Amino acid sequence: MASDESMNIILVGRRHGKSRAVPINRPIAFGLLFFALASLAVAAWSGYRLALSEVKAEPPQESELVAQWQTKLDAQKAELAQVRANVRQQVDALTLRLGEMQGRLLRLDALGQRFVETGVVASDEFDFSQPAAVGGPEDGVSGDSYTAPQLTDMIDSLARRIEDREHQLRMLDIVSSQKKLEDELYVEGRPITWGWLSSKYGYRSDPFTGKRTWHDGVDLAGREGSDIISVAAGVVTFAGERYGYGNLVEVDHGDGLVTRYAHAKTIKARVGDVVQKGQVLAAMGSTGRSTGPHVHFEVLENGKFKNPETYISRASR
Repeated sequence: MASDESMNIILVGRRHGKSRAVPINRPIAFGLLFFALASLAVAAWSGYRLALSEVKAEPPQESELVAQWQTKLDAQKAELAQVRANVRQQVDALTLRLGEMQGRLLRLDALGQRFVETGVVASDEFDFSQPAAVGGPEDGVSGDSYTAPQLTDMIDSLARRIEDREHQLRMLDIVSSQKKLEDELYVEGRPITWGWLSSKYGYRSDPFTGKRTWHDGVDLAGREGSDIISVAAGVVTFAGERYGYGNLVEVDHGDGLVTRYAHAKTIKARVGDVVQKGQVLAAMGSTGRSTGPHVHFEVLENGKFKNPETYISRASR
């Protein structure tokens, strides 16, 4: 049994499991314990420093979180590139549509300008060389820019309206052209720009014999050399001298209507000429069987003589 100031250390032998107790005093025991703890601390500190040096020597590895963020960033970049490509395609498509619409608008402007020039519409009401006048007060609120789908819808709607207007204007052009053609072919008015009626259609006293004879046309007297004009559009079928008529111009107006202009001083039209209403055909004279400067005017319908005064009076209706 050890005293209070000493402690026993039991040593167990490797052979035969025999043990024996070695007495040591308390200060020595505490010294041994302190030495053991200090050795353990030194070993731990040395291991920590060694591990830290190895970490510093090796380059840091990319963490899994950074790798995930990099993957997301690459995906967003690819998506942004695709969006930009789609936007460019949409802009190119809209630009092409706008070019087509500009071409159609130019044709509409040209057609409208022709209506103005032909008198279908009043030039002081429509000026196709200028943009339409628009305006209005500001509401004080800044507007929003249109999105690509909204802009596409607006262009589609405008294209449909332009197509509708094109159809309407084409129909108006056809109608106006037909009306103009009918007006041109409509036999009416006097074959002179200045003069007076000197002999009517029907029976009269012959100016050379004094006998009662039939007069197939009317005579309109005037100044020698004044214009003889066509009373309607047509084709010249005769231009030359004919017995009794002197210098004669004959115009076929279609639908069986033919007009004749006789006793001209000079002829200004040729056979085959397409003449318009009011176009000069000849100069007034007194050739052929005539007593003075005048134009003998005849109207034939399907080969039969008609009273020219009926067609002359149409212009005053």
